[in-house]
Order: sequence, then C-alpha cells, then structure tokens
Amino acid sequence: MKHMLGKLLNNYWSPYAAMGIAGVLSALYFGITGTVWAVTGEFTRLGGHVLQLFGVDISNWAYYGLIHMDGTTFSRTDGWIVWGMFIGALIMILLSNNFKVRVPKQKRRLLQGLIGGFIAGVGARLALGCNLAALFTGVPQFSFHAWIFMIATAIGTYAGVKIVNTRWWKGKPVLQKGNMAQSAAKTRKIQPIAGTVIALLYAGLIVYFFISGRMMLGVVALFGAAFGILIERGQICFTSAFRDLWISGRATMTKAITVGMAISSVATLLIILIYGLDPITKIAAPSTFIGGVLFGIGIVLAGGCETGMMYRLMEGQVVFLPVFIGNIIGATALAYAWDHLGVYNVLVQSGAKINLLTNMGPVGALLVTLILLGIGYAVAVYWQKNYRFGVGFKKGDYNNVG
Repeated sequence: MKHMLGKLLNNYWSPYAAMGIAGVLSALYFGITGTVWAVTGEFTRLGGHVLQLFGVDISNWAYYGLIHMDGTTFSRTDGWIVWGMFIGALIMILLSNNFKVRVPKQKRRLLQGLIGGFIAGVGARLALGCNLAALFTGVPQFSFHAWIFMIATAIGTYAGVKIVNTRWWKGKPVLQKGNMAQSAAKTRKIQPIAGTVIALLYAGLIVYFFISGRMMLGVVALFGAAFGILIERGQICFTSAFRDLWISGRATMTKAITVGMAISSVATLLIILIYGLDPITKIAAPSTFIGGVLFGIGIVLAGGCETGMMYRLMEGQVVFLPVFIGNIIGATALAYAWDHLGVYNVLVQSGAKINLLTNMGPVGALLVTLILLGIGYAVAVYWQKNYRFGVGFKKGDYNNVG
C-alpha cells in the first residue's frame, strides 16, 4: 500500500489515464450541475469584481448579463471549480515535493506572459470558452462551435510558434554560473506536511458546505480538486497538444486529449439520454474562429493554456502569475468590447447555435463525433511517426537539422 501511494505521489500519471478519468468526471459534473467544466467565465467575473471595487458600474455591460455576476467568487459554483483546481494541484505538488519558486532568468518573460495571457483571455471569451468549455467539454456536448474552435486553435498555435521562434521574441540568452547544490532535506519534510494540512483543511471546507446546506458548493469544490489533481499529475496542457506538433512532432498529449474527449462523448450522451438533459450549445459564428486563433496564439506566447497555467503557477513558476493576470484583463477587455465596441454586432450576431445531437439524432451525432476524433487521432499518430523535428522535416531528414 505504501509503495503504491509512493508511486501515485512521486510519479506523473499517464496522460491517457488522466484525460480518460477527466472525461468521465466532466460528464458526471454536467449531469449533476447542468453546466460544464470551465474556468475563463469565472476569470471574466473576477475582472468584473475588480472593476466594481474601483467604482465602475458594469450593470449595463451585456457580457456580464450573459454570464451573470450573482454573488461572489466564493459563493458561486463556477468560482469553486477554479479555486478547487488550484488547491487540488497545490496539494499534489506539495505531497510530491515539487514546489519550488522559479523566477525566469529573462525578466522580459514576465511581460511576454502577460501579453500571451491577455491575448488568450480575449480569444477565449470571444469564442465563449477556452480549451475546456469550447473544446474538451464542447465536443462531448456535440456543439458544432467546438470543432470550429479546435481548427482555429490549431492555426493560432502554429502562428504562435512562428512568433516565439523569432529572435526579437527570444531575446539574448542569459548565462549564469552553476548554483551550489543546497540541501533539500528540510523542504522534503515540510512540503508533504503542508500538503496534508491543506488537504485536511479543504476536506473540512467541503464538509462544512454539505452540513450548512450548500450541497452544490460542496460537490463542485470536490470536483474542482479532482480536476486539479488530474491536470497536475497528468501534466495536462492543451498548449503542448498543439504546439508540440509544430515544434517536435510529438503527439502524446494530442492523442491523450482526443481519447479523453471520445470517452467523455460517450459518457455525456448516456447522461443526456438517461436524465433528459439538454446539451449545452454555444454560438458558431465568426467570433468562434477568430477567438480560437487568438486563443491559440496567446497560449503559445504565454507558454501554457489555462489548465497548464494553473498547475504550473502552483509549482512556483512565477512567470505564470502575469499569465493569470493577463487572462483576467483580456477577458474583462472583451466583456467591455462585446457591446461598447460593437464586437457582438460584427462578429457574433450572425451566428447560430448548432448541435449535432439535434440535427443528427443520438446515434448519428455520436458516430460523427467518434469518427472525427478517430481521424484526428490517426493524423496525430501519422504526424508523430513521420515528423520528428516539426513542420518541414520528415523522418530521416537530418541534413537540414542543425
């Protein structure tokens, strides 16, 4: 038992297992709460609360009417899915002795992270969802907009890779002397203790939610922690799922996320049919494509998507704090531009909600979804087999590598 626990804490989990479990949990989460696993909507609300603190009246902002500003982030289920993810990831990081404050050697990385986070935040909210609501949970909801977002994000990440590979973005490398090895014995004792204490306190909070009658907050706080544990132990980052294809041809994360969406599609359809729920369908419009492209560019510039940012920030990687802040600022800026700058009228109003389940029926929608995901998986396998150094290089082509 101790050996098995040690493996769970000290070894990262297979991304296939992590995404498969996440796929099932996200379907169950939908069945219980009637909403999907998502984070950037809450980032937008956080931005709204900050504006309110400074006396800004957002009551007439159409976007906040769309996503609702009821209560506070600690009284909303959408709030606890976010904070639960942070806490779940932090607990596992501490238990496995993986926390360490890491400050980027090039301070420009902090500004680049802020810029990337801002662009990703704008893109996510323009598309009405990030890598979770507009992709990982959007596809299993059979919402057509998710497929537009997926293609657009792939295009955006390719453009992002081109940008980060330029000399002006990379800057000059910083050379440092080797650091003297320091004893980690003290932190190795403290971190698991801290992780255990935080886990117990968080468990107590969940119990408090249940006994005080706030059952749904308790459920969501529990799911949030589970999602946080999965993304941290599986090192799940949607940025790498796209970016690695263009840089190295590696497709492990791409295949794992595809498998997770396939499992979630089956589980979600069963829940929809058994409980008579309506799938959550988002608008498919020009905003979906443009938002996906911006999101793809932003997550590459930032060095991670929303899920990747969350667990890496909990690992102590300081560069992801401005990424988080940039996400909130970008999402809030889009909320303002939605009606004040005419974004809705130009990019969204012409769209429509299209759901495969409604148009094709349960069997047709599931078959089409699984076939498309299967094609995507096959392409990823082919890509990984034939492209070892990214776009432009095929297996065995070593002459141009240097």
